[in-house]
Amino acid sequence: MDSGHSNYKSKGGPARLLKAMRYSVQGLSAALRHEAAFRQELLLIALLAPAAIWLGRNLGETFLLLCPLFLVLIVELLNSAIEALADTITREHHPMIGRAKDLGSAAVFLSIAFAVFIWAFVIGSRFLG
Repeated sequence: MDSGHSNYKSKGGPARLLKAMRYSVQGLSAALRHEAAFRQELLLIALLAPAAIWLGRNLGETFLLLCPLFLVLIVELLNSAIEALADTITREHHPMIGRAKDLGSAAVFLSIAFAVFIWAFVIGSRFLG
């Protein structure tokens, strides 16, 4: 009988943390190798991070500019994971898989819109108000 526990889950402790870090690095490496959108967004962050430091009038404002940029990367990673899983299941058209991919794409779009809104607000308050 199934106990409900996965054989792929670790027991815990320091070894678990090291494995989790290794899996995270593998995930980031895979995103860099296989996901053009992730690479483009990472490049954009590399360009915008110094601008955030320059634009921010204090640590809080700088943090406010940097956080949505990292949110875009996080959402992109989740979207890429959904797409990879969906493509593993089938590459044929399936309405529910199409919906899952569209929802992931919408999440990326909203995270980018959120970042643009925050940046516009901070830039507007800095230079216009």
